Amino acid sequence: MAAQHSDFWILERKNRRQTAILIAVFVVLFGALGFGLDVLFDNVEFFNGTIVGFPILTLFALLIGGVQSVASFYGGSSLVLASVHARALKPDEEPKHQMVLDVIREMATAAAMPVPKGYIINDPAPNAFATGRDPAHAVICVTQGLIDQMDREEMQGVIGHEMAHVRDYDTRTMMMIAVLIGGIAMLADFAWRWAWFSGGFRSRRERQGQGNSGDTGAVIGLAIVILTAVAPFFSQLLAMAVSRQREYLADAGSVEFTRNPNALLRALGRIAETESPLRDASRGTAHMFIVNPLEGANEDQESFFANLLSTHPPLARRIARLRAMSGQGAPAAAPGAA
Repeated sequence: MAAQHSDFWILERKNRRQTAILIAVFVVLFGALGFGLDVLFDNVEFFNGTIVGFPILTLFALLIGGVQSVASFYGGSSLVLASVHARALKPDEEPKHQMVLDVIREMATAAAMPVPKGYIINDPAPNAFATGRDPAHAVICVTQGLIDQMDREEMQGVIGHEMAHVRDYDTRTMMMIAVLIGGIAMLADFAWRWAWFSGGFRSRRERQGQGNSGDTGAVIGLAIVILTAVAPFFSQLLAMAVSRQREYLADAGSVEFTRNPNALLRALGRIAETESPLRDASRGTAHMFIVNPLEGANEDQESFFANLLSTHPPLARRIARLRAMSGQGAPAAAPGAA
């Protein structure tokens, strides 16, 4: 047991380092987009291989990135909950709401952590996610569909999975990524709109025939085009890669807390039978849910590119791993694999 706890401390430190690296990558993207805007606005120009001017928009973009990093750390959970129209669970509204709160308390006790707050999304699709910068400020959110379709044992499996994300500080990383993706998309969209209304990715001097080097302008313009197109996509890929790696760990954490592999196994099997995307989900928050809220349960393609562009591992593979944990072996066709 001591060795197991040591492993989790190692995982937490690793997650902290990964969070710092991810933030650094996003800040670089902010700075690069800001520099591209400086070129467009002629704040920075290239003369004889040297850079002339003051990169005010680069500094502004870096400031936005820094502010968003701090804001996402301290207030990201509120932004995420608001974006999916979540509200606090109230046991006096429905008896099963109390059951969810009781299960959250049980799983917190099993994990030896503070009890997260419980929230609900009024949506018939069965799903859940956790958010918060640390266990003391964690929130676990479930959908009405999950409450309606899961029995207590299955709910324990799902809540245990989300509690594992809280314990491993995955919630902080994924929450900050969700907010920073929005900032990257905003800057990239601004650059595209400026290019559309100003006649292309060229500086004002070049559009007026005053540029000193058409080749330099063409290279810079091409770089800005590529950057504005790739930055949002690249930030999404980062979120997807991080999310896929941590879903398996959270599944194992659920088994640890519930002492029952069948709890999450049954829950994922039930979710696999439902092909209902979440109404209020977005690409910026999809990586936070227990299953992809945009595509329902149809995430079972095993190809390299299908996995690369998915926020979650194939659901059939997760079910097969849980079957192996429970001693049932890997089935020929896990639920939802068809």
